[in-house]
Amino acid sequence: MSRDYNKVILIGRLAKDPFISATPSKMKVARFTIACGRQWKDRNTGEIRSQADFITCVAWTSLAEVLERYTAKGKQLMVEGRLAVRDFDDPKTGIHKWITEVVAENIILLGPQVQQTQQQNFTAPQDSANVWGQPQQPQQPNDFGSLRGEVGFDDAFPLDFSQLDGENNDSSANAGEVEIPF
Repeated sequence: MSRDYNKVILIGRLAKDPFISATPSKMKVARFTIACGRQWKDRNTGEIRSQADFITCVAWTSLAEVLERYTAKGKQLMVEGRLAVRDFDDPKTGIHKWITEVVAENIILLGPQVQQTQQQNFTAPQDSANVWGQPQQPQQPNDFGSLRGEVGFDDAFPLDFSQLDGENNDSSANAGEVEIPF
């Protein structure tokens, strides 16, 4: 039995507005390109160099609707999905072509311009081959930075150390000293 794994995770910005269309069976499909940049220091000159890779992605039904409604060129996204390779004959030229693209199974809208009500995690269900991209509401908003000052962050430590000492519950005997059991 083979243990193959096809998983792609990209964080980048939309290179242009998503192209939204529909199949003959009225399923929405979004084709979009994500620009993922990288930087490095040139060994010879010491200059900071950069390069962007432009990756073609496709999203179906609900994910396509999310892209249509909440995104535009320059919007930062995280796309999680699988790599797919397909071929077709170009009807205009008759040339046989191959395409490699990421099929999105999960999209997270990133960036400061996303309002709290719009920052959602959208996932394609694993058990359905025909229906993609049913939105799932996360329990807390996705946060890739500091949690301080964010919704859902509670800075108060949830334990009362006076209750940790099981043998002696007299808090006056150990006033000022708390033994942490780890």
